[in-house]
Formats: sequence, C-alpha cells, structure tokens
Amino acid sequence: MASMTPAEMARVLGSGLLSFPVTHFRDDLSFDETAYRDNLGRLADYRVSGLFAAGGTGEFFSLTPVEIDRVLRAAVEETRGRTPVIAPAGQGTALAVEMARAAEAAGADGILLLPPYLVGSEQAGLATHIEAVCRATSLGVIVYNRANAQLNEQTLAGLCERCPNLVGFKDGVGDVELMTRVYAALGDRLTYVGGLPTAETFALPYLEMGVTTYSSAIFNFLPEWALSFYDSVRRRDRDAVYRELRDFVLPYIAIRNRKRGYAVSIVKAGMSAVGRHAGPVRPPLTELDAAERAELTALIGDRR
Repeated sequence: MASMTPAEMARVLGSGLLSFPVTHFRDDLSFDETAYRDNLGRLADYRVSGLFAAGGTGEFFSLTPVEIDRVLRAAVEETRGRTPVIAPAGQGTALAVEMARAAEAAGADGILLLPPYLVGSEQAGLATHIEAVCRATSLGVIVYNRANAQLNEQTLAGLCERCPNLVGFKDGVGDVELMTRVYAALGDRLTYVGGLPTAETFALPYLEMGVTTYSSAIFNFLPEWALSFYDSVRRRDRDAVYRELRDFVLPYIAIRNRKRGYAVSIVKAGMSAVGRHAGPVRPPLTELDAAERAELTALIGDRR
C-alpha cells in the first residue's frame, strides 16, 4: 500500500522533474523485465520527484493489463520508496477502474488517468468517467487533459469538489487561455503537470501559469541534462533555457516531427545512442531510419 496521502503525493510531484521511463522490449516484442529493472534502478538514483511507469512514453497503449501490472510491480520494487511511482489507468471506464484498483494493490503511489479509448464525449460523460476512477481507489489521481478528454474549468472544479483524491491536472493540449482559466478557478487545489511533447519547449511559459513540473521523456537518455534544464527553468534563467532550446531541443523536435509516432520512437533511439538499448517500439509505431538515428546521435554528442 502507498504510504503517501493523495495530497502529499501531489506536493512531492510538483516539487521537481518527473520521469516517464520507456518500457523495454526484446527483439520479439516481449517485455524485457530484467533490462527494465536495471534501467529503473539507474533512473531512481537521480533527483526526480516522480516516476510514471507504463505511461505514454512507456507505450501504455500497446501493453496488456497483465503486462502493465508486471511493469508497475517491477517499478515499485526497484525504486524502493526512493520516489513516488505513478501507475496508468485508461481505456473504457470499467477497465480504467480495474487498472486503478490493481495499481493500488501493486503498491503504486498514484494514478495517471489517460484519455478513454477513441470516443468523443460531452463534459458530463468525462466527469462520470473520472469520478468512477477516483471512487475506485484511495490513491491520488492525476487527470491527463488531452485529445478526446479535454475538461473545462467548470467540470474540473465540480470534480474537485466531489473527489478529494483528484489532486493533479496534466495538460497535453497547450491552450494557454484554458490553463489560465483552470488555474484562476482552482489555484493550489491541484498540482499542474506539463504534458505536451516535448515538454521542455513549454516549460518556461507554463511555469508562469502555475505549472511547476513536467514529464521529461529526454530524461530517459540524458538525465543530467534534463535535470540541469529543469533547474534553469525553475530559476527562470531565460538565457540558459533558450540556449538549450535552440541548440538541442528544437533540433530534436525537428527529427521527432518527421513522422507520426516518433515522440516515443525517438526516445528509444536516444537510449540506443547513449548505449542504453531499450529494444524496439511495438506496432503501430515505427523506428527511426538509419540516417535519423545518426543525426540524433550527433545531436546528443557530448551531452550524455
């Protein structure tokens, strides 16, 4: 069972950088638990405020519920309480409820509730979905505002009144006006997480809207760089932030944007570039080609 209350978990997450590790696969696309555990042990030694197992960067969409449980339990065991472990829940409401309950049983410290599968819905339907998950667990829940699950500030405020364990709001939309309205309505009731790919690009302007942390996929292969960049953001060191945006992040994004699905593929390619091979991505994602891998390796250069 998690030792943190939902409010404590949310405060810890908001105090530093967040790690979203990849999920390791063998060449036959089966889960490589030994390699995953080795990598988790390495990442947990760094100064991060939370580790999100089997999230978007961890290819949640391609994992079975049994695999998610294996990944999550491995993360809980390998981190050994050094940092909060946040589990995923998603798909339809019934399955998301089952995932939340399984995550609590596995010892997770919180839930990241991803958008429901495919369908669009009205605010009332989204609220019912989120409330069902919150009521299914005593863990703190962070809702991921993205794609077909975009909440307005009125819906979010109502959920906060009815669900004390709804403690976080991760933004993957990039609507500055919406973020401003949400923060104006709810202030410090929630911890706000930047969830746009690549989150470093938006970190400085989002900090001014109360978003004190973000999900760093780059942390997978450049942990020291990612932490240094985060520190520059929190110091509001514009010169340092924009230097790294210009010299590394924006060229990295240029590679990522060449094909759909590369937001995950490029992270695994980055792992290989620094000698931390994490295996292939699962379909329907595709790999970077040889030229793109060489370009990425050159870009990483001596930042490792």
